[in-house]
Amino acid sequence: MPMIKLIEITEKSSPGCCSPNLAPRIGGDEVRTLSDDLGVLAHPIRLQILDMLAQRDGHVCVCDLEAALPVKQPTVSHHLKLLRAAGLIDCERRGLWVYYFLLRPALESLRTRLLAQFDALR
Repeated sequence: MPMIKLIEITEKSSPGCCSPNLAPRIGGDEVRTLSDDLGVLAHPIRLQILDMLAQRDGHVCVCDLEAALPVKQPTVSHHLKLLRAAGLIDCERRGLWVYYFLLRPALESLRTRLLAQFDALR
């Protein structure tokens, strides 16, 4: 059975043979923020929730979100929780129901951060 040798990747590595001054332009906190930003958008259900909330200026009842999505209630709740934790949406309880709404300034901030990072790749 062949042995697999694991190598440790460190912040400082030896210079490459063709481009010795090559280094990532994004690192540390910036790369973690970008990864988190992309991660929150990296699921079809979360994108659909954001799309549905963006269609309404007011609040959308959780029952309407659950009815429109192809997954069960616990899955919808999970994705709503992740979007709330990311600060992209919020909610308000009215009696037995919870109404969700988009935090447009937060979504615009996310858009600005993502576009700046992608523009830097050009």
